Amino acid sequence: MELSKMKNRITDYGTLVMFSHTIFSLSFALISMLLAGNGKLDFETIFWIIVAFLGARTGANALNRVIDAEIDAKNPRTATRQIPQGLMKKKEVLIFVVICFGVMVFGAWKLNTVCLILSPIALFLMTIYSYTKRFTWTCHIILGITSAAAPVGAWLAVTGEITWLPLVMGAANTLWVAGFDIIYGAQDYKFDTENGICSIPSKFGVKNALLISSAFHVIALGALVIVGLLTKQLGIIYYIGLFIIGMLFIVQHGMVSSDNLKNVKVASYNVNQVISIVFLVFGLVDCLM
Repeated sequence: MELSKMKNRITDYGTLVMFSHTIFSLSFALISMLLAGNGKLDFETIFWIIVAFLGARTGANALNRVIDAEIDAKNPRTATRQIPQGLMKKKEVLIFVVICFGVMVFGAWKLNTVCLILSPIALFLMTIYSYTKRFTWTCHIILGITSAAAPVGAWLAVTGEITWLPLVMGAANTLWVAGFDIIYGAQDYKFDTENGICSIPSKFGVKNALLISSAFHVIALGALVIVGLLTKQLGIIYYIGLFIIGMLFIVQHGMVSSDNLKNVKVASYNVNQVISIVFLVFGLVDCLM
């Protein structure tokens, strides 16, 4: 394969799995990992946690594109994605998914027995999520729960046991992801209602959906405050970061309304990428100081 074609293929895969959005749950996984290890971890543990996370996250997004290919083809907003355009075949992407999930399971095996035993649960969540929009409006919450496997899994990878701290962080991750996914889903309200796609916007209307999203983010921020209270490793720097995140939540929700959805992509993705980085940087600094 020519170098230019190889670069284009890599770009296609990166776009397919939305690799730039990896930061959404990676930040939670890394902070959870550091808290579990009291700020001190060996390179091998860090390496295999990241390997398992990237394998899981990349495979899950690729599988979503395969499962939703027909729906994506019908929706004008998503019809330009790789599979509907014919740039990639389902079989090709499924092979990629199997490889990614294999990497995840191998990473779990390298970490500890508990992670290996629980890996089928993560695989189940990553598979079932893509089908949930066909039968339940709670699909956003199920996506959040799937994402929350990152901080909970990172904690288990280090300690081999569960406590309240990773569960609370997982709850924060769940509601944060569900909240911005609701905002993103608001732009498909018309398509979803006409095609029987389940979502919080199609169930409750865009106005109420945005209110639910706001409530989720308020509760998520509260859960992150509780995380700080559950450990002595986090202090003033962490809370400054949470204050900034709170301001970004206000900005995010101020950008969209039921009669103005033109900024949905920026509000749901770009702003939350900044939130992820703020959480990661301020959490890392506080954990390592």
